[in-house]
Amino acid sequence: MKDYAAASTSTESVPVATSGDVVSMRQTVRTLAQRCGLSLVHQTKLVTAASELGRNMLVYGGGGVVRAAPVVDAGRSGVFVEFRDKGPGIADIELALTDGWTSGNGMGLGLSGAKRLVDEFDIESGPSGTTVRIVKWGR
Repeated sequence: MKDYAAASTSTESVPVATSGDVVSMRQTVRTLAQRCGLSLVHQTKLVTAASELGRNMLVYGGGGVVRAAPVVDAGRSGVFVEFRDKGPGIADIELALTDGWTSGNGMGLGLSGAKRLVDEFDIESGPSGTTVRIVKWGR
């Protein structure tokens, strides 16, 4: 997936080290979605995905940094959000994206649920961390 934030002049970065930071990040994403003109339904889907991915980043990756930016491509506008941690990585990404699978005490809908809520989803993981990039386009 294209790194939309690298090309944007209005990228916002939010460090996530506590559950309070997840709340702040979620508000940043919501505000950006509103400014980009996403409908209330699309805002809700994006914020729900961001909340889940931010919580996963905190719990499993020890925290990290979230970057969010408005994006425009092929005449449509949307929001790009990247979650980057320096945790131990995900051993089996395909398994982790399976509905019902959980490595902890959750319901097993985190990654797979977040993927269903957005229009573009990309994940890279290794022993030096995990990066998840999502885009929600306005309709």
